[in-house]
Amino acid sequence: MSRLNGLSRAFQSTVAGMKAFLHRQRWKEALIFFCFVLLSFGFWLLQSLQQEYETDLSIPIRYENVPANIALAPSVPTEVRIHVKDKGSALLNYTLGQKFRTITLDVQKLRQDESRYLVGRSTLQEEISKQLLASTSLSHFEPQALSLPFDEQKSKEVPVVFNGSIETQTGFLVSGDILISPSHVTIYGSASLLDSIQSVRTEFLKIEKGKKTVVKNATLETIDGVAFHSEGVSVTIPIEEYTEKTLTVPVRFVQVPERYTVRTFPQEVEVSCNIPVSKFKMLTEDLLVIEIPFRLLEENVSGTLAIDLSSRPEWVKTYRIDPPKIEFLLEQNVRVP
Repeated sequence: MSRLNGLSRAFQSTVAGMKAFLHRQRWKEALIFFCFVLLSFGFWLLQSLQQEYETDLSIPIRYENVPANIALAPSVPTEVRIHVKDKGSALLNYTLGQKFRTITLDVQKLRQDESRYLVGRSTLQEEISKQLLASTSLSHFEPQALSLPFDEQKSKEVPVVFNGSIETQTGFLVSGDILISPSHVTIYGSASLLDSIQSVRTEFLKIEKGKKTVVKNATLETIDGVAFHSEGVSVTIPIEEYTEKTLTVPVRFVQVPERYTVRTFPQEVEVSCNIPVSKFKMLTEDLLVIEIPFRLLEENVSGTLAIDLSSRPEWVKTYRIDPPKIEFLLEQNVRVP
């Protein structure tokens, strides 16, 4: 409690000291002096801003609708520098307030002369004047006109591949091939660069907790020095609920010479397949094939052989065979005279 009283007394003492300082005659005189200085500065600033000044400014340039089969040279101007005259208040507005909008030039509407596009002085001046205040005088600007050299690009058609990750909810799986439309795009660039490109990828797409077919519009992953005929594609990812179906499939042997008989145990195996619910009735035993060439039997000396499906529908993504191995006996037929 005594500590709290001490802090209270110290605070009151500080406040009393500040009040005494502010009531001193010298402090009052100093405060009045600074107010007059500040007021004088304000009048001077207002008077200065009413006078005319000259300054240099710059406006950015952007080129749009560049044909895919050409590439503008890296040296094309990216800004136009202007020299203007106006009152200080107006020029201050350009530097601190109003920002210049980018001058956008539609390349396909520009006049073409052999291997370059041309932008005349009057066009540039008109675009600059749109952004200046009525009181601002445009004295000069550089460049006076634009000459935009370009190079013809080689073209190549390449496939588009999916780029991303797919996670489905429990009991759901991707039920088929991912469809991309258009499946191929035309790309433009130098011959040496195009030779090294065999495909282009979509932007990275992340699918989480998928439980139905997903259709997304995707842009293409950019490649330095390469232009695309198409900026985007449609990606369709088929996702369905899955179930398990078990079928009995016989083990068959092919290319067996007539002089041999093959005996196996077991002769049939159980194949459990994860399939889309919509395909449940479509999956039958004849669509699952286990065929073992005779040469594998000749090369095997253990009498036990691992087996796998030789043929299955493409929508059967995962399966399990029980038993995964069979035992076999190779007998040579005895000819009866």
